[in-house]
Amino acid sequence: MDQFTKKKYFIGIDISKDHLDVALLKAEELDVFKDKQVENNFKGFAIIQNWLSKQKVKLEDCLFCMEHTGTYGLLLFAWLGQLGVNYCVEPGIKIKRSSGITRGKNDKVDARRIADYAATNRAKLKPFQMPSNLLLQIKQFLTYRDQQTKIKVSLKNSLTSHDQYQRVSGVKSISDEIQNQIAECDQRIDRIDAQIIELIKTDETLKQNFDLATSVKGVGLVIATFMLVTTNNFTSFENGRKYASYTGIAPFENTSGKYRGKTRISHLANKRIKTLLTNGANSAIQWDPELRAYYIRKLGEGKEHKLVINSIRCKMVNRVFAVVKRETPYVNTYQQKIA
Repeated sequence: MDQFTKKKYFIGIDISKDHLDVALLKAEELDVFKDKQVENNFKGFAIIQNWLSKQKVKLEDCLFCMEHTGTYGLLLFAWLGQLGVNYCVEPGIKIKRSSGITRGKNDKVDARRIADYAATNRAKLKPFQMPSNLLLQIKQFLTYRDQQTKIKVSLKNSLTSHDQYQRVSGVKSISDEIQNQIAECDQRIDRIDAQIIELIKTDETLKQNFDLATSVKGVGLVIATFMLVTTNNFTSFENGRKYASYTGIAPFENTSGKYRGKTRISHLANKRIKTLLTNGANSAIQWDPELRAYYIRKLGEGKEHKLVINSIRCKMVNRVFAVVKRETPYVNTYQQKIA
């Protein structure tokens, strides 16, 4: 946690698909920036290294800081890792909030804000741990699976439209072709699922945590795999509460003095896993007697459906983290009381 406190230079990098905007800030001059823009490739990384060298800046004296940008930063992360340089990757919303009220926005300004954020918060920052190559492979398959699922949904919507046309036009061939395409999507998704499972089986710890996660009702292959990827195999989050905050399902109090507002969840989240957990919660209340009884009881108390589902999402996350921590599958000991 304190390994960044003695750094002499703070480098903020704003990452885009094609370019990197770099801002250099010295610990001795926290109001003087030096800027550089390079291509987002190995040639650009070499230019950054030469640029720093000409200014007599050693890599070991630098704290590199970036925002989470999905796949656009992977090459840069790998390069920094090869050089043995520790760096941090922070959520964009944290950097934005730390800047207070600001005006203007462009890549150069964003890079400067990231550098300033790194300098200000150096004592609190943690080194980013690059996911293993195996987890990156699994993540890529999950991305491809999502793409196929979206295509399938689009085709189903199209099929509904053409079925209406068919009633009047009598043209059946288009609907038949769309149905064949939907079947092909299903086959691809099945193959992707099989490939994901085979990849998970190649790592003992990954396989164990996958089996433990799927022992929780409502957590199937997709949710469990997403949790493996987004938690770096349950090493990036200390507990279920912190992961719930990351996914945007953790309720936060909204009070000030005598004011008592509604407890709300944040709209800032990993929306993909949030959606998956919603689907899982809806499944859980069908197959888990305890959660179903909880759901019915809370509705009877006048709670809103969405609020209860969110509570079930949190319970599922906490259960997954609990079984992974104790290394034993989830066992439902709930017994419904019969009057």
